[in-house]
Amino acid sequence: MQGEGTPILEAKAISLQFGGVKALSDVSFHVRQGELFSIIGPNGAGKTSMLNCISGRYSPTAGQVFFKGRDITRLTPNQRAPLGLGRTFQNLALFSHMTVLDNIMVGRHHLLKNNFLNGALYWFGGAQKEELEHRRHVEDIIDFLEISHIRKAVAGTLSYGLRKRVELARAIAVKPDLILLDEPMAGMNLEEKEDMARYVADLNEEWGMTVIMIEHDMGVVMDISHRVMVLDFGRVIADGLPHEIMGNEHVKRAYLGVEDEAGAA
Repeated sequence: MQGEGTPILEAKAISLQFGGVKALSDVSFHVRQGELFSIIGPNGAGKTSMLNCISGRYSPTAGQVFFKGRDITRLTPNQRAPLGLGRTFQNLALFSHMTVLDNIMVGRHHLLKNNFLNGALYWFGGAQKEELEHRRHVEDIIDFLEISHIRKAVAGTLSYGLRKRVELARAIAVKPDLILLDEPMAGMNLEEKEDMARYVADLNEEWGMTVIMIEHDMGVVMDISHRVMVLDFGRVIADGLPHEIMGNEHVKRAYLGVEDEAGAA
């Protein structure tokens, strides 16, 4: 069952400061293997900053990040990916001039064992077998996300919703144990949101990936999350089960508000 056992990720007293601006202040939480853990809060609450500290884009001013029991606080993003960390971005980060297939294959790069020297012996060594193995994995991802019809399309020509799906595919290709999703449903219409929510839930339940997700759609968050943490002005104001968060008066005042309760947000 999700939520049992040793935490796969622990953030301990994380603070992040840019000049005189405090983006995060003493943030501590843990995520257990198999959880779908969501981080919510108003704009500017520090959600993406927290994800950036986990992924290595930012180095916290104070505190530590542990992944699978290892202190990864000072590791670069490239050093974290082989450990089993993958992520998507709030703003699309695809190679727009490359095909969908090539974009996804980029996510497998750190898993390649053959270098240029033994790769030159493509037909005699292991490079050909390795490439076929990676392509099989990519094909599984393409089938899972139902994007086989655009596999050869140039990423920059696709609709926004499909590009978000391709970015998720590339993050999955890293073969992560923990995947960080930064607003995967932002800018999508209702049908696209429903599809993306299903993919995220299936990644967690069927593919066994632990998920940390930032998302503003409260309906989606409360429907698929196992646990929710709320940030406000860089501080944790609540952490609990979805129904506990919905009933938390502090959260209602800081984030949900009257409009959200009436379904307007």
